[in-house]
Amino acid sequence: MDNEKAWFVRRVVLSVLFLLIVAVPLYPELFGLDELTPLTQLAAFRPQILVVVLALALLMLVRRGWRIAAALIGVLGLIGVALTVPRELSAARPAPDGARELTIMVANVLGGGARAADVAEVIRERKPDLVSLPEAQVDVREEIRAQLQDQQYKGFTTQPSRAVPSATSVLVSAALGDVAFASEPGTTFGTVVVTGGNLGPIRLIAYHGYPPLPDAVTTWKKDLQKVRQWCAQNPPMVVAGDFNATVDHADFRHALGGYCRSVGPAVGGGLQGTWPADQPAVLRTQIDHVVVSRQLQPRRFTTYPIRGTDHRAVVATVAVLP
Repeated sequence: MDNEKAWFVRRVVLSVLFLLIVAVPLYPELFGLDELTPLTQLAAFRPQILVVVLALALLMLVRRGWRIAAALIGVLGLIGVALTVPRELSAARPAPDGARELTIMVANVLGGGARAADVAEVIRERKPDLVSLPEAQVDVREEIRAQLQDQQYKGFTTQPSRAVPSATSVLVSAALGDVAFASEPGTTFGTVVVTGGNLGPIRLIAYHGYPPLPDAVTTWKKDLQKVRQWCAQNPPMVVAGDFNATVDHADFRHALGGYCRSVGPAVGGGLQGTWPADQPAVLRTQIDHVVVSRQLQPRRFTTYPIRGTDHRAVVATVAVLP
């Protein structure tokens, strides 16, 4: 083999190795490594990483010896973009005539750090049927409710441990009638289930998943498995809260299965990041979701700034299919 052919073979081999080096942190689930820190955490920012990969491919095209590697990672990046773009381009389908609508709000109040007046302002503007408040103890819930004297909301809180983040509260509009509240076991943080009243067979679930900290990925996965149990059930259902997971996490997609979908990506709002709220929009990722079962149709999805918390509030509207 002459020198030119040998050098070409070496370039091809090195380019393939470089492709693998890029592909592993970009798609760790393809290699069975998505439960390994820091790959679990990096997956939450896959759209941003794709931008970096495409920029790298363009820069590498300048050097003749790097063009094979540039082409390979460029194709990898373009495939990722093709899979991501539908989250922003999807459009809500028209609701059936006479379909009933439910409006759901999520606001992680960071253990009471969020400004109650800001949360109440969004509630007054959008008049949600359910407000899911991760990290809200009873006093925080009541502080928000006190700002809603012109509105009628019932409150309920569950807190399985002394840790403030374990508290989850809900506010439910009086328009839903005489609903019942219950704490749902099986998750690390508090989970509230709202049933009855004018909801009919629908269950509204306020959820807060454990974060995928380096030493707690197993706990994170366990909480998402509970979501999968809910989604696999037949009754129409809404799960709203801070999931600490994005649609780029294989465990979150597995939890939804073919039974549920997140409203944001379904209506063109899948790239509206909700955390960390103190960063520019391009650096945020969507970990706060309103997830619905097949009997409900996603309609609208909007985020709102809330001072004092690292999350943006989420408001989603869904239609109840007949």
